Amino acid sequence: MDIYLQGLVWVLGVAIVAGALTVLIHRLTSGDGRSSNNESAGNVFVIVGGLQAVLVAFVLISLFDAVNSAQDNAQQEANSLVAVTWAADSFPEATRAQVHDLARKYATTVRDQEWPQMQAGDAVTGPGAQYLSQIHDAIDQAADNGDDWLKDRKTEAANQLWQVYQFRQDRLDAADGSGVNAVTWFAMIAGSVLSMIFTYLFGGPKLIAHVIIVGVLAATMTLLLFAIYQLQDPFNGGANVGPDAFDSALARLT
Repeated sequence: MDIYLQGLVWVLGVAIVAGALTVLIHRLTSGDGRSSNNESAGNVFVIVGGLQAVLVAFVLISLFDAVNSAQDNAQQEANSLVAVTWAADSFPEATRAQVHDLARKYATTVRDQEWPQMQAGDAVTGPGAQYLSQIHDAIDQAADNGDDWLKDRKTEAANQLWQVYQFRQDRLDAADGSGVNAVTWFAMIAGSVLSMIFTYLFGGPKLIAHVIIVGVLAATMTLLLFAIYQLQDPFNGGANVGPDAFDSALARLT
């Protein structure tokens, strides 16, 4: 099911259920009786709703940052890989060709093998790390013949390769992350339910107004929780960070 359609179904479904409960409560209780709860229920609702809003906002912002970080790290990993080949252009022909070939193999492996594994939530396997080790060996064994320029190029290539290692590890760590933990999910869901309960204690508004108020609040809470669920995995769900950076890298490496 399309993510937008799935979200719409959840949001409207919860809003309809909340509205139906509002109608049922109006039929079973007296509006005047609920009106006497407005002040006390309102004070507690401000506290519970405020804490819930802070928690949801904190989690949502953290996930937005994590998704942006995953995208930036992938771009930096690909850019550093290209920079390795640029530094290697000054090496002897055999070494230069070896570094370029291994860089292309690494980028292809990340795009075609590692990325589908990350999107499926599987452990990342394959020769990616081996290719980087081979690039490191090729750089280390490149002859510089005492030339300061070649020594500088070797140092630059090694530094850029180290950046690839670091950003690769950041990418794998993000893919292995468990997302939002169970305790946080419990707190968010329980907080949403408790916030909704207080809306049924208020009296005064007409039935249609009360249904709209409760329905909009329920829809908003559901929308935020759905967004958190979709963003908790940067390589899957609504975030779905793709291997576009490595497509671009391969275009520059060919």
